[in-house]
Amino acid sequence: MPRSLEPLDIGIQIPYHFRCPISLELMRDPVTVCTGQTYDRSSIESWVTTGNNTTCPVTRAPLTDFTLIPNHTLRRLIQEWCVANRSNGVERIPTPKQPADPTSVRALLSQASATSGAHVSARSRAAALRRLRGFARDSEKNRVLIAAHNAKEILIRILFDNDSTTSSELVSESLALLVMFPMTEHDQCLSIASDPGRVEFLTRLLFDSSVETRVNAAALIEMAVTGSKETVSNSESVFEGVLDLLRDAASSSPPHPRRAVKIGIKTLFALCLSKTARGVAVSAGAPEILIDRLAAGLDRCDTERALATVEILCRSPEGCAAFGEHALTVPVLVKTILRVSDRATEYAAGALLALCTAEERWRDEAAAAGVVVQLLLMVQSECTERAKRKAQKLLKLLRDSWPDYSFANSDDFACSEVVPF
Repeated sequence: MPRSLEPLDIGIQIPYHFRCPISLELMRDPVTVCTGQTYDRSSIESWVTTGNNTTCPVTRAPLTDFTLIPNHTLRRLIQEWCVANRSNGVERIPTPKQPADPTSVRALLSQASATSGAHVSARSRAAALRRLRGFARDSEKNRVLIAAHNAKEILIRILFDNDSTTSSELVSESLALLVMFPMTEHDQCLSIASDPGRVEFLTRLLFDSSVETRVNAAALIEMAVTGSKETVSNSESVFEGVLDLLRDAASSSPPHPRRAVKIGIKTLFALCLSKTARGVAVSAGAPEILIDRLAAGLDRCDTERALATVEILCRSPEGCAAFGEHALTVPVLVKTILRVSDRATEYAAGALLALCTAEERWRDEAAAAGVVVQLLLMVQSECTERAKRKAQKLLKLLRDSWPDYSFANSDDFACSEVVPF
């Protein structure tokens, strides 16, 4: 057993009974097992998951029941000790949120899915979903527990049960909870993406007055399309809703704008993977929205998805024409090369290759923006071989433009296969 007092890095000694017997660190969420011994929750859970679920680590007595009882008294004593030593740099441990238990989850799901009874109302059902959403936000462990109780199937039924008793509150709560779980089952995704009625319902939600509902509707569409590889019906309205979400994100109040942009771009990319939908995307105004968003600045992952979508849409003549007419398209693509990531560089080069192959005026514009030096650097860099091949093709296309523009106007002295994110 360790000594009763051991020095911390900050020079403060922790009482032995405040330390977890497994990790020997200050306990943040002390729990007591059936043998009467107390451990930090994360430590004893790790002990069990590694196959040691038959014995207590300290007493070596059998663990006949793995119920973890929160030791509130010890946790309060630890918090008081932290406060007393705050002047020495000790931070008070927060009061932990208690994990969901299977009984509560089952009861809440039953309440949410109930459709008859003296005490059943849309408000009580929505309240149950709201409580489940709180559990799901608290931890991944809670989400796994909720999902294990067939939650996704239940939530899908609640969401698309469009009878007269379905309230907007119940719809928004069921949708918000459903998108918190990865939807990887093909049949579940197909049941949404291939059902015109369900797609139409989600499309209406894309124009809802609540930004959160619009974002969640787009997120569910993205999951359904990605998981089923299905082209959704009524795609023109779907694209309009997703593009409106991206367009309106800048004027929304926090915390929605960043998530709205991320989900909007992710959904647009998923929809554009279908060849039959790309013409609809161009007609709905996707090129203008994508370039405006790229010019305004995105994080790395969103930039990669946006550029991947640009390259996909540039594969068609109408897509090329729409992007080429936007004054910022070529400068934004040139600026992106070698400045964000290898993926972004590859997608930007692919889009430029499509544009420069289509019309000479865009070759001149790219050369004027300094693309030649960027391409020469690409060829010598450690980017992907596909990106280098694109760069080489672009250099051949731009040979006649080199003397006039490329080096003088450069700030600094290639087509990839687009893959799902």
